[in-house]
Amino acid sequence: MISRFILSFVAASAFGVAATSASAKHKILFFTKSSGFEHSVISWKNGQPSHAEKVLLELGGKNGWEFEFSKDGSKFSKDYLAQFDAVFFYTTGDLCSPGTDGQPPMSKEGKQALFDYIRSGKGFVGTHSASDTFHTDNESQKGPERYLNHGEKADDYVRCLGSEFIIHGAQQEAKNTVVDPAFPGFEAAGKEFAFHEEWYSLKDFRDDLHVLTVIDAPAMQGSMYGRPPYPSTWARKEGNGRVFYTAMGHREDIWTNPTFQEILVGGIKWALGDAKADIPPNIKQVTPGAWTNPPYVPPAPKKAPAKGGAKPAAGVAK
Repeated sequence: MISRFILSFVAASAFGVAATSASAKHKILFFTKSSGFEHSVISWKNGQPSHAEKVLLELGGKNGWEFEFSKDGSKFSKDYLAQFDAVFFYTTGDLCSPGTDGQPPMSKEGKQALFDYIRSGKGFVGTHSASDTFHTDNESQKGPERYLNHGEKADDYVRCLGSEFIIHGAQQEAKNTVVDPAFPGFEAAGKEFAFHEEWYSLKDFRDDLHVLTVIDAPAMQGSMYGRPPYPSTWARKEGNGRVFYTAMGHREDIWTNPTFQEILVGGIKWALGDAKADIPPNIKQVTPGAWTNPPYVPPAPKKAPAKGGAKPAAGVAK
């Protein structure tokens, strides 16, 4: 079955693809435009589906989902989105600009169409760098301002998703505590789990989040994690719509990890409305320090190359 899905991908257009199962019940848009940094896990190479897309094809076959893979933001409109039961973002940057990957950007009307789509009762799923998208103030993202919370003035996308990326440190193993084991996908996750991953430090959390996992930031290495524990996976309502986000998903081995896959499948099922869950706001109870951001640490100045000096000895790398 997977071979048939890949053939469907190769035969599709450069900016979009539908991978279909005969038993498909739901259609999901997996949107991966990278106006900022493009992650290798969602990069198209030689006309082949990305690593994440291959995993989704397998999960779609098991769960009766049809995926359309696209990096074309210009398609976003009320009519285009109407064909999908959920939209799934793995994106970066200001999607209203061509940016890094040069793929067609969204219009402002297309961005608003996304919010209208979600609020009408549809599902939205985000993994990893979905929080590194539509920053509230793009011009201030390199200085201390990036560590500030914007609250009600945050970008509408940030408020819809529930939080915004600040920075990340070195990849490392970090413990995540499961807050709601009854939420779909967490049945077998246990009380806690730990992955070697690129973990995001996040800010501007909405106070209506139903937190699902909490990351043990104080035990992590790096100044960007010098803060109280904060949410790493959550669910929330946006109007009548359902929003699910997890900060995981940078590494290829995370996408094939059974625990991550179960959490992701559960989140997608909930976003689609196929799995039910109570999601009362709990962020103030389980992560009361979530709005305490890490201290800003200026980057170390680059050292100027030495002038003159002895040549390196044979066998010594330059």
